[in-house]
Amino acid sequence: MEWSIQEIARRAGTTSRTLRHYGDVGLLTPSRTGANGYRYYDQEALVRLQRILLLRELGLPLPAIKDVLEGQRDTSAALRTHLRLLEQERERIGRQIASVRTTLHRTEQGEELMAEEVLDGFDHTRYEQEVTERWGREAYERSSRWWSGLGEDRRARFQGVHEAVARDYGEARAAGLEPGSEQVQDIARRHCAWLSVTTEITRAHVTGLGEMYVADPRFGRNYDRYGDGTAVFVRDALTIYAQRRLSD
Repeated sequence: MEWSIQEIARRAGTTSRTLRHYGDVGLLTPSRTGANGYRYYDQEALVRLQRILLLRELGLPLPAIKDVLEGQRDTSAALRTHLRLLEQERERIGRQIASVRTTLHRTEQGEELMAEEVLDGFDHTRYEQEVTERWGREAYERSSRWWSGLGEDRRARFQGVHEAVARDYGEARAAGLEPGSEQVQDIARRHCAWLSVTTEITRAHVTGLGEMYVADPRFGRNYDRYGDGTAVFVRDALTIYAQRRLSD
């Protein structure tokens, strides 16, 4: 039994473009390619895709997933590590839910709010280790100082700029525009201008971020909520922009 790339994409809740990308990076080779150029996947490929999707949900980037699948890492150990991370994230979200419920109750009852209850679970420093590993301690400390120094209004405006950029990417993709088109490259320019507020923009850095948007569902969902496949679209647009406009 085998399935076409369209069938697999539909059942997996992803896109044909994403599956082709998996093939291009050596993650998911189709069992055969038809005379019409369509890719087809057998049961072995289906099981491999299931593992890829599971590891993506656990937060592994594509290179790490490739290592796991090729047997270069202990799959069980990797899963246990990411299971712990998921459980920690579940605990944090649970604290946020309890915090919001408490705030709602106290507000409706006219009771005094307590800062430790209102802000429980809302801690931007939870990404400290990851940012330090990816871009260095100095990058984290610079970003942390900048974010801590913003007031509530400025934080909202900063986040609003990114929301507008993400929405425009989604609309451009839905309209059938190419990532290298003038309109989409202008969105990429705005995106990089937004990024430059907190970090130094280089070709390698922007290209790496684009790959991370596709590889890491925590970041990819910021774009895919504006249309499935938007994260890949953003990655392609940023890669083109970086190659054309940025230097290492």
